[in-house]
Formats: sequence, C-alpha cells, structure tokens
Amino acid sequence: MSETPETPETAPRRRRGLGWIVSLFVLLLIVAATVAGGGFVMLHRAYTDLGPLVSNTVVVIPPGSSGREIVRRLTDAGIASDPGLARLALRLFASERPLRAGEYAFPASISLKAAIGKLQDGDTVVRRVTIAEGLTTREALAVLSQAEGLEGNAPEPTEVGEGSLLPETYHFSLGDTRADVVARMQAAMHEAIATAWAGRDEGLPLASPVEALILASIVEKETAVPSERPRVAAVFINRLKRGMRLQSDPTVAYGFSTEEGEFSGRLLKKHLETNHPFNTYTRDGLPPSPIANPGRESIAAVLHPAETKDFYFVADGSGGHAFARTLAEHNHNVAKWRRIQRERRNSAR
Repeated sequence: MSETPETPETAPRRRRGLGWIVSLFVLLLIVAATVAGGGFVMLHRAYTDLGPLVSNTVVVIPPGSSGREIVRRLTDAGIASDPGLARLALRLFASERPLRAGEYAFPASISLKAAIGKLQDGDTVVRRVTIAEGLTTREALAVLSQAEGLEGNAPEPTEVGEGSLLPETYHFSLGDTRADVVARMQAAMHEAIATAWAGRDEGLPLASPVEALILASIVEKETAVPSERPRVAAVFINRLKRGMRLQSDPTVAYGFSTEEGEFSGRLLKKHLETNHPFNTYTRDGLPPSPIANPGRESIAAVLHPAETKDFYFVADGSGGHAFARTLAEHNHNVAKWRRIQRERRNSAR
C-alpha cells in the first residue's frame, strides 16, 4: 500500500509536532545536566568542607583493608557521615593513589579530603621511645619492652651485647617490631663510634673503636655532669698512658651485677679486693667489654679528652668531682668527701 502524500495543509502540523518533541528532549537534557551538575557540586562540597568529627580521634587501619573497610572505619569514627557518599567521593576524587595502613590521628572537623590525604601520604602517628645515657643493655631492652605500640619480644641482652645501643630518642609507628628498633639502635651506635673514631685526637692509648667505647661507658657511669666528661676521660687516659690501674668503682659494681639489674649495694673494701674481669682495682687496663651504653658526649670526651695532668678524682658533695694531680691532693679531697658523708648521715638520724 502506498503512503498518503503530504499535502500543503498537513506539513506545518507535522513540523510543529517534531519541534515540540525536540524541544522537550533538549529541556530534559538540560534538566538532567543541571541535576547532575548540582549533585557533583554537592558531592565535591561534602568531600572538601569541614567534616562532622566532634573531637580529635585516632583510627587504626589494619594492613590489607579494602576501600569499603576503610570507609566504614572512618564513618564509625565520625570522620565521614555517609559511607555511600564517602565511597563515591573516594572513587571520583582520590582514586589515583592507594590508601596506606597504619595508625592515624585526625583533628576535629577534618574534611574527608584531608583525611583521605593523610591515608594516601602515610601520615601515621609517630610514637617514640627514649633510651637514656648510661643504661645497661638489659635496662635499655626493659624500657623497649614497655614501649606501647611495638610488636614482638626484644632480643636477649646476650644477643645484643653491652654497649652496642646508642642512647637516643627513637621514633616508630604502630606495628613496628622491637627487634627492628634494636637493629636501628645498633646501627646508630656503629655509625656514631665509627665517625667519632675517625676524627679522634692523636696519641690516645686506645687501640680500636671498641676500646674507645669501653672507656666511654666508664666515663658515662662516673659522672652525670656533662661539662666534667672530658676531664674525667683525661684522668683515665693519663692513667692508661702511665700504666696505672683505672680504679673505677662502676666497673667493680658492674662485675657484681645480677640478671635483675645493676649492683645496688654499697661498694665495700671486700668488693674492691674481689678479683673479677671487671675489677679495675685488681686488673690492669680496660675491662673486657663496655659496662653500659654511652652517649655521644661521653664518646666525644674519650676521643677528645681535656688537656690536664690530673690522675685522680673523687665526689665533692655538690654532684660533681674534685680533681687532683698528686696522691696527696687526692687524699685530702677524699678526706673532705668522707667528712661530708658523715655529716649527711648524722643529719639524717
């Protein structure tokens, strides 16, 4: 059957009908684009505007967490208000870099964008543990064992070695292992003693970096006054050069140390006369190993001792020491110190 031919009367009506359909379609496209654009703007504002978090909080993202799991944790913590919106924002605005596991601290009102940025940068909470100068390896490992956020057991003191840990403040992240921190401490000490040894003064009676470390540990235990360390070190250097015994009380005490800690009693004459490898009253030269973990200042003091002819020192009652060149001067200082001790005991009764 043939189509009915279009007449001049029907053509305008047909064109008007087609125009109305086209206009409606264009209008629908404009409305859809407007709605979509408005939704995009709203989504972007939800991503960049200040968030609903009321107070500072910490969130832990376990290793292997999916994007959905991360969003759930952020929502549970109050950082994001709508998990669906957060997931969509993550796909649209932050898909170029992965999110990292770890422990994160978020301030109040942080935006979702800033929170995601932290996760992408790996801006985790930085924890710290401080190892004080003069601790034995056993004591340093005990401090490490109490540090929250570290995993695994610390190595045994015998596996680590005395004097091998550099006293400093060490930073770590949640989930780091104690063994890794110990390895960092050992590497730091190795670097510190190697650098200091390379720049040492000439003519020192020390044959190796190990001997410098041993003497530095003695200096560390002998005085808590930083300004005294080079002079205390000079006394021991002068004694070694002359072939005199070091006669250091801390070495004797170390020899009597038990597994529970340092020797805590008062050193008596019988202790000084008990011959053991660390008794520098009965043995010549240096003890067989360090007696503690010395800090950088004590290491520097040993390798750059003060220029002095002192051979003796004893406590002066003020927290420091009185130094002497001769035995007669030293005996005078010892008598003065004993007098101070008697007066303190009497006043305490």
